Amino acid sequence: MKVALVYDRVNKWGGAERVLLALHDLFPDAPLYTSVYDQKRTPWAKVFNVKTSFLQKFPFAKSLHELYAVLMPLAFESFSFDEYDLVISLTSEAAKGIITKPKTLHICYCLTPTRYLWSGYDEYFKNSFFRFIAKPVISYLRFWDKIAAQRPDAIIAISKEVQERIKKFYNRDSLIIYPPLTLSAEVAPSRRNSSRYFLIVSRLVSYKRIDVAIRAFNRLKLSLKIVGTGLEEVKLRSLAGPNIEFLGHLTDKELIEYYKGCRALIFPGREDFGLTILEAQSLGKPVIAYRRGGALETVFEGKTGMFFYPQTSEALTKVLKEFMNLKFDPKDCIAQAKKFSFENFKKNFTSEIKRLSRI
Repeated sequence: MKVALVYDRVNKWGGAERVLLALHDLFPDAPLYTSVYDQKRTPWAKVFNVKTSFLQKFPFAKSLHELYAVLMPLAFESFSFDEYDLVISLTSEAAKGIITKPKTLHICYCLTPTRYLWSGYDEYFKNSFFRFIAKPVISYLRFWDKIAAQRPDAIIAISKEVQERIKKFYNRDSLIIYPPLTLSAEVAPSRRNSSRYFLIVSRLVSYKRIDVAIRAFNRLKLSLKIVGTGLEEVKLRSLAGPNIEFLGHLTDKELIEYYKGCRALIFPGREDFGLTILEAQSLGKPVIAYRRGGALETVFEGKTGMFFYPQTSEALTKVLKEFMNLKFDPKDCIAQAKKFSFENFKKNFTSEIKRLSRI
């Protein structure tokens, strides 16, 4: 079976990219089709034979792909997959809109329906003037996005949260296959019990709501370390007190050490799934998460973590105070993470491919 992978763009590193590498482990010979590829920022992508769209040659497209949002549909429609038996699109945007012939099975592994068009529209377009001038483009992209979502032969959702969005915005049914835990580490409880800091591992963008955590930790004067970079970094640094440290981008080895040394992972956003939750638990650490989204499917309340609600610094502050008087067994956290193993992912994904191939 000849297989191709399709992904929206290769210019960053995060949870979605770990999922992409898991698909590469399943299909190591599959080339990767994408809109743009920034080799300098994505050393992890060297394992792929990357095939880019015409946007690769456009000015600033590698780093400022948002400038060309209106051209993304055409970029993916321009690819030909006639020589492939199976195409898997991993997407939170336009990659699902590829066009395949009847003989080619197209499975979309959906990270979420396009966030800035649907579930995150109000957050992305808070500015009324920006919303007004963007209206024609958004109308066109919404129209195309709904059409594109009908093209895959099957859609697989990464969580119940995403499954519900797929039904709501695309009116399509989907199967759930959870992404695998892929952070390579010795699965053992931390020996750094004397460490007193909490940890956030996230891209620093607005919908992750890192600001909620910063305000809570400013109030309590507890130590917080933040791993990650993003457009909100300058703003978040200006909010943070001296008890909060920004660590930037870390290697996996460095990240593992910070996981092992923390008291708990703080997860303040509403996420589609949240691989960092599994990473922390795999190293024996509990999670304090906002009670919405994919966290509800990965945190066992009372045994591997706690939830706060509503999404405010006051609510998080209250739960943090409660957390300080509780103990969590690292073995429970590790057992929870093991449910999301690569072996389970491989078994479920290959089983679904075989089922769909017979239809």
